[in-house]
Amino acid sequence: MNRHKNRSFSARLNYALQGLAHGLRAETSLRIQVAFLAAAVLVLLVWHADAVWWALVLLASAAVLAAELLNTAIEHLADELHPQDSPGIRIVKDCAAAAVLIASLGALAVGIAFAVHVL
Repeated sequence: MNRHKNRSFSARLNYALQGLAHGLRAETSLRIQVAFLAAAVLVLLVWHADAVWWALVLLASAAVLAAELLNTAIEHLADELHPQDSPGIRIVKDCAAAAVLIASLGALAVGIAFAVHVL
């Protein structure tokens, strides 16, 4: 039986926070994305952005962070299950990395749209 199934909300939240903490410790790219989020929040505060811009930036940032964490999870799982090089595993990892790229480009587009709006 899976030890994570049918646990209390607080236990499941704790598992999620452990995963986030691991990602922040282990992944430079996740720490960089969090730094970009902090910078974006600062820009929104300085420019007194409307609620819609807050929503767009936070939603885009959440998508990037979620993609980074899923990429990390997929890479770790693939490495555990298949530690030697494999063309199939390479494709899985590359697709997960591409998901991060697409989410990041979407977030960049939101940032550009905000800059065009305020300038």
